Amino acid sequence: MTTSTDLVPVQRERGDRASGRIPIAHMRSLYRLDEVERRLEKLPRKEHEALRATYERMLEKGPERFQVKPSGLPDMEHLYDELPNFTDVLDDLKRQLALCHDSRDALEITPMLLLGPPGVGKTHFAREISKLLGTGYGFLSMSSLTAGWVLSGASSQWKGARPGKVFETLVDGQYANPVMVVDEIDKAGGEQAYDPLGSLYSLLEHDTAGSFTDEFVEVPIDASQVIWVATANEARAIPDPILNRMNVYEVQMPDRDAARKIAAKLYRGIRAEHDWGKRFEPEPGEVVLDAMSELAPREMRRAWMTAFGNAKLDGRYSIAVADLPSASAKRAPIGFVQ
Repeated sequence: MTTSTDLVPVQRERGDRASGRIPIAHMRSLYRLDEVERRLEKLPRKEHEALRATYERMLEKGPERFQVKPSGLPDMEHLYDELPNFTDVLDDLKRQLALCHDSRDALEITPMLLLGPPGVGKTHFAREISKLLGTGYGFLSMSSLTAGWVLSGASSQWKGARPGKVFETLVDGQYANPVMVVDEIDKAGGEQAYDPLGSLYSLLEHDTAGSFTDEFVEVPIDASQVIWVATANEARAIPDPILNRMNVYEVQMPDRDAARKIAAKLYRGIRAEHDWGKRFEPEPGEVVLDAMSELAPREMRRAWMTAFGNAKLDGRYSIAVADLPSASAKRAPIGFVQ
């Protein structure tokens, strides 16, 4: 696979342009068109329609994708404020970004595994990293996996087979280096005859990922630039070969002060996002923040939305502790009394 030396600007959202961090990119070729054409010509007519359509889609879209990196070392202070319990991960990410931001080297991020209890913000962190880097995003929940080949595709000889998530994210997307999230990797199940994590052994290695072959398509594709983020509650169920290929971080629930900071930032964000928000006080009260600090980060946004609604129904534009779900749960339930 080849990478051109031309740099091109990449379209970003208005907030990114305003920050002055317009990302730049090489164009990277992910697969060989002649190989796709050869495979297509060999298909029997009126057979393997799904595979034929896949090859035709590859030819139509072409092999070139943006290989993106920030034009400078991006401002990460907002992430330290929003995700104070991810400081170690952010520090490591900043070090890796510093190595390439003022050079022509490609963005290279070591695969990362985030270990922590449910609701600590692991998946939210992965989405924020995708925004920070200006690249694409793919998501696969291993807890809801129904087939072991979802990552790497299944042979076209099988009924209902199709390409895997890695292939689809690269071919259907705009980027050669999307952030690919494997959520709850410790809950990988799938078919006993097929290891759902088997393809990761090669995908997490830079050299072998450069010629990754989806079992449905059978055309080598360059997945070496994918940025891998896996999440798990614990490491016990994850095979050692996977752990050895990743930087492993243990993410704790935020302490009281950090949780208050997260809750306050969410309050300000929700207030700013809605026209009705400007009627409410600019900052929540200290007692309310104390109550919010007892919730997991995942629960905070829902709790604030409930509290805003309860306060409005009560004719107030300030949040009280009684407006929060944990306190309002004692109110009479909606429904019929038996």
